[in-house]
Amino acid sequence: MEFIAGLITGIQIRTFIITTLCVLMIRSSVTMITVHFKCRGGLYPRSNVQRFPVPDDKVSWSTEYKEYQPRNHTASSIRGQPWADPNIGEPGFNPQWNAMDGKVNRASYMGQYSIKDGYPLNPIGRTGITGRGVLGRWGPNHAADPVVTRWKRNDNGVIEKDKQNNKPILQCVVIKRRDTGEWALPGGMVDPGEKMSATAVREFQEEAMNSLVMTDDQKVPLVEKFKKFFSEGDEIYQGYIDDHRNTDNAWMETIAYNFHDNSGSTVGALKLHAGDDAVGVQWVDITPDINLYASHKNVVMLVYQKCLSHFSQSDS
Repeated sequence: MEFIAGLITGIQIRTFIITTLCVLMIRSSVTMITVHFKCRGGLYPRSNVQRFPVPDDKVSWSTEYKEYQPRNHTASSIRGQPWADPNIGEPGFNPQWNAMDGKVNRASYMGQYSIKDGYPLNPIGRTGITGRGVLGRWGPNHAADPVVTRWKRNDNGVIEKDKQNNKPILQCVVIKRRDTGEWALPGGMVDPGEKMSATAVREFQEEAMNSLVMTDDQKVPLVEKFKKFFSEGDEIYQGYIDDHRNTDNAWMETIAYNFHDNSGSTVGALKLHAGDDAVGVQWVDITPDINLYASHKNVVMLVYQKCLSHFSQSDS
């Protein structure tokens, strides 16, 4: 019984969970984000650097903008970090753009991005600032976001309906980010060489269940539940994210998976505990008015439409 033996240590448990999560029932991705707003104008995050104004009609690189003089900013805090690139032009740093560069994925979900004077250009367009800001990689910085959902139920276990449209109410798990205080999906950066699906689940465990401080005894009962639940995910979105941290030369991209607990008896019944980069965690109703970090609302609304289309009265 190698499986039972593999539950002895926390490392083996975590490895087992993540390994079993990498075979997913993939759903076709949808239209990518092709415009950005949140990364234009105002101060760059965690700095006093003002972005150069970029009007809507000047975002595209194909549109001439002679007055464009953005400031260059790369946060000193990221220099020398093991997860961050050196500066372009430093000896020994020869990135392979638009491709796998060793274990670092420098390919974009948006297709081929342009290189100008040795620097990658944001595929959506101008942001009002050059450099990397607080992002570790030049070009695309890949993240993965799990959208864990359940139907909202009353004390008798009956699915609640929206009083305005009589549609079932879908809920998802969100965490409160430590850095901005905004509510967001419990996702995070993909480690070099890590599978995207494994990242999504690892981040959910760390941020929404505080698995980093769980004992081995606490983890064991969750293994079997996680094994099945997180092997049945749908890929919802892959592409650009309109993130406050984006610059002209570095930007966020994500792949989002939906893990839906239709009966509410698996993850939907677990007690959530904020951990890692989160200071809060909760189930929230998904409505058109939901306010989330970056482009997370766009992703969540895609999940909402998918789950509603698959809903049947027998689910109640």
